[in-house]
Amino acid sequence: MSELHETDPAADPFEQFARWYAEATAASRSDPSAMTLATVRPNGRPSARMVLLKSFDPNGFVFYTNYASQKGNELATHPYAALVLHWPELHRQVRIEGPVERASDEESDRYFASRARGSQISAAVSPQSQVVSSREELESRVAAAEARYAGRTVARPTEWGGYRVVPETIEFWQGRANRLHDRLRFRREAEAWTVERLAP
Repeated sequence: MSELHETDPAADPFEQFARWYAEATAASRSDPSAMTLATVRPNGRPSARMVLLKSFDPNGFVFYTNYASQKGNELATHPYAALVLHWPELHRQVRIEGPVERASDEESDRYFASRARGSQISAAVSPQSQVVSSREELESRVAAAEARYAGRTVARPTEWGGYRVVPETIEFWQGRANRLHDRLRFRREAEAWTVERLAP
């Protein structure tokens, strides 16, 4: 089992995340980009689901969804979120917390264009998080869209796009024996990062 000492991680938490993400990609039997996204409902209650990390850089961590979905509505009310990525093969997890902003239209357009056509059609027709009468209704919507877009590019729906979580804290958790785990938290202060060890 690995260890995580104060002198181990890169000074930049994004560089450290890139290292761990590459190692998780090599080691994971499941999708290493899968992460829990936690938001807050208008009534203050927590709400969580799995989404996929599609990109990251020093500006933050990006995922895509329908802006009118439950999570989209929650982020419109409370534009803050928490992310958790868990890589059990490596006994590691990363926790990220911070404000959320929409990705630019250009960024969302580029990602939408890279998706498989079936995924584009699904995004175009699904009223995500809304009640529908049946599976047949969804399949009927898909069939109609496939006919409508036959021989044409599927346009990105205006209500679909990216969100970027801009981290205020990034915690790297390394499992250790006897539950004496290593937890190093990067905390943003102005333009610099402070590294702190947390008790397990």
